[in-house]
Amino acid sequence: MNRNVVFTFFLFCFVTICRGSGTDIALDAKATLLHRIDSLNLLIYTCLLTLTVLTIWVFKHRRVSWLHETGLAVIYGLIVGAIIRYAGSTNHITHINVNPEPGTTYNLSVPPDMLRFHFPASLPITPGDSPIANKTYAYSFRGEIVNVEQNEIDLKATFDPEIFFNIILPPIIFHAGYCLKRKYFFRNLGAILTFAMVGTALSALVIGALMYGCVQLMPASLASSFTFLDTLYFGALISPTDPLTVLAIFSQLKVDVNLYAMIFGESVLNDAVALVLSGAIQNYETRYSHDGGFEISGFLGAIGDFIGIFSLSLLVGALMGCLTALMTKFTHVRDWPLLESALFVLMSYAAFLIAEVCELTGVVAVLFCGICQAHYTYNNLSSDSRNRTKQLFELLNFLAENFIFTYIGVSMFTFPKHHFDPWFIIAGFITSMLGRAVNIYPLSFLLNLGRKPPIPVNFQHMLFFSGLRGAMSFALAIRNTVSEARQAMLTTTSMIVIATVVLQGGAATHALDYLRIPTGQGSNEESEALPYRDVRSRSRMIVRWSNGAKEVIMPWQLNGYDDTPRGGGDAGGGQKARLARVWGALDSRLLKPLLTHARPPLTETLPAFMRPVARLLTTTHQYTQGDNTLRRTDSDSDLCIDDPQIPSSIDPQQLWPGLVDTRISVEGITGSNI
Repeated sequence: MNRNVVFTFFLFCFVTICRGSGTDIALDAKATLLHRIDSLNLLIYTCLLTLTVLTIWVFKHRRVSWLHETGLAVIYGLIVGAIIRYAGSTNHITHINVNPEPGTTYNLSVPPDMLRFHFPASLPITPGDSPIANKTYAYSFRGEIVNVEQNEIDLKATFDPEIFFNIILPPIIFHAGYCLKRKYFFRNLGAILTFAMVGTALSALVIGALMYGCVQLMPASLASSFTFLDTLYFGALISPTDPLTVLAIFSQLKVDVNLYAMIFGESVLNDAVALVLSGAIQNYETRYSHDGGFEISGFLGAIGDFIGIFSLSLLVGALMGCLTALMTKFTHVRDWPLLESALFVLMSYAAFLIAEVCELTGVVAVLFCGICQAHYTYNNLSSDSRNRTKQLFELLNFLAENFIFTYIGVSMFTFPKHHFDPWFIIAGFITSMLGRAVNIYPLSFLLNLGRKPPIPVNFQHMLFFSGLRGAMSFALAIRNTVSEARQAMLTTTSMIVIATVVLQGGAATHALDYLRIPTGQGSNEESEALPYRDVRSRSRMIVRWSNGAKEVIMPWQLNGYDDTPRGGGDAGGGQKARLARVWGALDSRLLKPLLTHARPPLTETLPAFMRPVARLLTTTHQYTQGDNTLRRTDSDSDLCIDDPQIPSSIDPQQLWPGLVDTRISVEGITGSNI
């Protein structure tokens, strides 16, 4: 009897579980399908990047220069996006139309963050099944739906815009700061800051004003959706440049290092400036412009926001870089290179996140963190960590850049919130070129009033031509596509990015020939200023005496030769910029001895009353390593702003006064054949 009762009980439980497991099985099948679609979309992008890499190899092998890797990525993305869009899919998204309850406080401007869809208890669908219990499902906010019949592959082929800002952009920006060639950056600091800060703000204002005038001449349906702040925001997002294609060609052809430094330095900084500027415009719209009018107090407040956010973000990044330098200097983490590299990467990414959490700009923070990491922390790293971090961020930068350009091509067909308006697109192309011209030519004229040698006219034309748009413009445009105005901005920005990368990038070599800009100068100094060099150039001299003895003479042991940079420096008759000289003195006597193992130690540079603190902050290695003024081994020794240049011909009597035997042969060798 007891056995029958137990058997009946277990049978009842089994039947009940089987009846209730139908829902779980269906949900498992749905989850499996979504997993397969996610894997398929990731596989698509992986194959696109693989195809891009292989094509790049073919182009490099065949010496093809009319199309850069970013242009390839865009073209492949366009092809795959068209296939996804028009090939069709049987996995259509199921949907239920839901209407808000009467009297709700939510509206089109402020939609709810989440919908809780409640299914009340109901009778079983199949006779004999148990009743269906109450269930509530949560649906997160995605934005306005344009195409209700969108399939799941279309939906999954588009990513959350926050992925670009939080995952993809940080390694790109950090790599720009980490590999920044600081010697030529500081020598052209005045021009770079003028173009990147004043020029970007001026370009945004000109583009915004011209676009607002053009929009007023367009059909009323589009004109009514734009305010002046909208067009000003468009000017801010379309002003930053991303001249990867041009810089790659410069690197191959060894173009003048000062032209390279100005273009690269401006592109590094104007990304950060544009991001802060767009945020200031949004803050003005949120805080001050309640009726759409202009308020002088709000305008001044927006300028204050811009300066404050940029400065504080810079400070956060610099402090994180200096903190990492102190951690690597006063600990023995370098004995475990893997842990050292992990600490380096985590502290660098933390700079971005801290700035974002504090409502600052993470892009600015991670940029200046990269600069500080290269200038200070790099010196404290072990050789394994130095190679690992350089190669890691170069790889991440390459993959992230090409992924963004691939996604730009794919999203032209799969992203559901494009708004194609031919008049707005044409106006966007014209005004972006005019904004770039206003950035370059008037400011170059003002710079040349106090700059010797001045920026040549052909260099100015090349600066204008190098105004390609790229990842930052697209990331800013795709971040908010709720309104029709923002959708039109996204479409126009994508078109401008594609056109400039493919057409301008492909014509860069012809532009150099047409403008008669010299190439292939081949000096060690120029090769040092170009990125992605496998072996950094180190200029040394071997002196062979008549008796057969050989002696290695380092460049800083020489004296009496010209230290004027070729090809044009910053203001001051070819001398280093005044700001660079002041910074160099502060850096070599205080910051480097504090943050690295460099000499002279703080006990020699700080005042006597600070000797106890100086001894505490000086390591034993700094006392015992000897005088490193005769031998530089810092992060990018070729990037130091006070490095001398090696002359092509040297008079031995000038170098060593009183020398009788002048039968000396001097040859320059580089790091690749030492």
